[in-house]
Amino acid sequence: MELTRMLRKLREGRFDSLRLVWHDYPGQWFEQDVSGPEEAQRRIDTFKSLMSSDVALLMVDSQRLLDNAGEEELYLKSVLGNFRNGLLSMKGALLADGKPLVEFPRIWIMALSKSDLLPNMDVYKFRDLLIEKASAELNELRESLAGLVESNEALSVGEDFVLLSSAKFGSDKIEMTKRVGLDLILPIAAMLPFERHARWNKAYQLPAKVAQNLLVGAGALAAVFVTRRIKLPGRLGVIFAAVGAELVNEAVKMASDKLRDAQTEALAKKDYLAATLTRFRLDLVKGEDENILLRSLK
Repeated sequence: MELTRMLRKLREGRFDSLRLVWHDYPGQWFEQDVSGPEEAQRRIDTFKSLMSSDVALLMVDSQRLLDNAGEEELYLKSVLGNFRNGLLSMKGALLADGKPLVEFPRIWIMALSKSDLLPNMDVYKFRDLLIEKASAELNELRESLAGLVESNEALSVGEDFVLLSSAKFGSDKIEMTKRVGLDLILPIAAMLPFERHARWNKAYQLPAKVAQNLLVGAGALAAVFVTRRIKLPGRLGVIFAAVGAELVNEAVKMASDKLRDAQTEALAKKDYLAATLTRFRLDLVKGEDENILLRSLK
């Protein structure tokens, strides 16, 4: 899911809408061999299109868990192992001149799809199931992804979890109003990179080009949360010289009551961008309260 273009427009003062770009990589591509050079190249090109994303969702299928009830590790180890092996098979084609990537999704969330099939599975039980049944495979996947990116300490794989369902499917009816987690996808795509990237930039001594890529929109988003009256220069280095990293830290740490106040003020001023982004952060808090979302503290 890619918000880079949105953030650049925001920074340049010409942003007036939100748009989610969804890059889909078919899971079955990791479960079967390629049919020939044309399909192999198509897989590489499709995966390269994912590299501009800010957040990646790794889907775990609830139906497959039910099919392997009591032996869930058979499915979980297979899906994570196949994905890892697929990545390794493309590594040479993905790394130009063997150099690690600066732009790459650094937040990989574990998502339980069709979660309505497992009504007793909240996000904590989902996390615990993955840790119990496939912790080694998760660690191996993280190591494989870390081998693709520069400054791999700024990487989160299998540390965030979310439940997803498009509806509640029964034997005699489908309740479309009872969907789970789908309304969190845009808030996750917008807010998680903002929060996590700012935190990483403060915690680690990152190379300048990595920090620039991570924080391309953080200063602009911080200005939305804290004040819309700050004029942001175009270049990132100048942004942080003028605005200061503390502005980002202040915005990241805003508590729910301050977010609600900020949203009320934004609506009163008809500042719909600020109102939307503060609503996003409140939605994430609500998702956690409902045990649908679990965000990493790292």
